[in-house]
Amino acid sequence: MAPDFCIVMPAFRAADILGATVARIPVAFYDRGGVLVIIDDASPDETGGVARSLAADHSAIRVIHHPENRGYGGAQKTGLEEGLRLGCRGFAVVHADGQYAPELVLDLLEPILSGEADLVQGSRFLGGGARAGGMPLTRYLANRALTAVENLAFGTRLAEFHSGYMLYSRTLLETVPFRSLRNNFNFDAEMILLGHLAGFPCHEVAIPTHYGEETSSLDPIPYGLEVLKMIGRHWLGRYDLLLRENCSDRKENPA
Repeated sequence: MAPDFCIVMPAFRAADILGATVARIPVAFYDRGGVLVIIDDASPDETGGVARSLAADHSAIRVIHHPENRGYGGAQKTGLEEGLRLGCRGFAVVHADGQYAPELVLDLLEPILSGEADLVQGSRFLGGGARAGGMPLTRYLANRALTAVENLAFGTRLAEFHSGYMLYSRTLLETVPFRSLRNNFNFDAEMILLGHLAGFPCHEVAIPTHYGEETSSLDPIPYGLEVLKMIGRHWLGRYDLLLRENCSDRKENPA
């Protein structure tokens, strides 16, 4: 029987924390038929080996190894494709570093599985979770500034654009051309924008956030520049064009 939902977990240089993060996934997630898909993005450490060991101990864990690094967005694409292939109708992206609480995955999936929403973001900025969880002030202010610019440019009203705790319905993934998006850390924000343009508003749910001693591989300056490029592509109509082309392809090649 096909799984009803899955966790997509991109993993890069996560050997020291991957096992602990996976252990925090609720038992009920597996009991209800969930599948965990770990994508080892050609990590130079032992991430792949740790992932293989986890899969060997649990039949609901699957591992995909990239032969070369494809980036955060590229790893997500691989995991989302696998979930679609398996027949899932709900998809949750959970980071391997445990910064976003895996314990909440079923709660966040509920709006997807109930049909209430097709796009859900676990937001650190609702309820004050970001600063309470130790988000550095500089990152907090940068996130606020970028989100304000994005809301103005896109006509949205989100508390933030840059949480990586993202959840999708099968309907959304079969509607928007996610395969054509960037392979970098801007993938999540582009998905929110595509969803907005396609008529799938982002449903925000407050989440707690923990910033520990782990280091982020995200360089804020290039990331900020990518956000500005995304806004430029939107103003040039690139995302609308992607949606139109995807719609035309589906009409010409019905399933």
